[in-house]
Amino acid sequence: MSDTAKAISDLFSSRFGDRVSVGQTQSGIVTLVVEVDAWLEVCRALKDEEDFSYEQLTDLCGVDYLSYGQSEWETEDASQEGFGRGVEGLGPGRFDWANRPEATDVPNRFGVVAHLLSFKNNQRLRIRCYAPDEGMPIVASLVEIWSSANWYEREAFDLFGIVFEGHPDLRRIMTDYGFTGHPFRKDFPLIGNVAVRYDSQKKRVVYEPVEIEPRVGVPRVLRDDSRYKADEVDQAADVEAEKIAAGEQGNGNG
Repeated sequence: MSDTAKAISDLFSSRFGDRVSVGQTQSGIVTLVVEVDAWLEVCRALKDEEDFSYEQLTDLCGVDYLSYGQSEWETEDASQEGFGRGVEGLGPGRFDWANRPEATDVPNRFGVVAHLLSFKNNQRLRIRCYAPDEGMPIVASLVEIWSSANWYEREAFDLFGIVFEGHPDLRRIMTDYGFTGHPFRKDFPLIGNVAVRYDSQKKRVVYEPVEIEPRVGVPRVLRDDSRYKADEVDQAADVEAEKIAAGEQGNGNG
């Protein structure tokens, strides 16, 4: 941690005490983890008090920590198998809606992360809090402090189901009015729960069961090394053989 980040961390600790904890510093940006009960109070102080003066909220998002740290890839045991390296049907979201698993209890499953900017001090800050109830994650809205939080919180509500208490107009912003579930949750199937299409005979949009099979999409990786040299030699030989065969056929017809 740099001297500047250390000084900022000490300032937070002395001002807010056990209501906050200082997390990792990445790219010079300090992460401040705030108790959810003190979320509104701490954020108001971060904006209004001279020592902080974080005038702008530049971003806010939700996070689902279900399956956090689990890998979707086989690595050590399948490093040369290309397309076979995906974990078949085991990762988050790899199921259909009818057979979706029940989410296990995960401490601090849903989090809210916001990024702040202080023009006065030329500093950036990352703040995070965790919703205490996985079944109904509720966090105080920051709209009354930073108006830019309005649409960000609506997006987090729509995609993660995080309820922002005190928000002036908390409704979906990305999905349709009749959408079921929250698509960025890790226990939401990646294939969705219904397929939507326009029926030209019925002259309306219809909803149908999803026919896509849940799977792990593995990108093809092209490597420029010796493993492809044999293929290139074989291809060149095939081309040369075709030329020879075409030449002999032409001579015979003459």
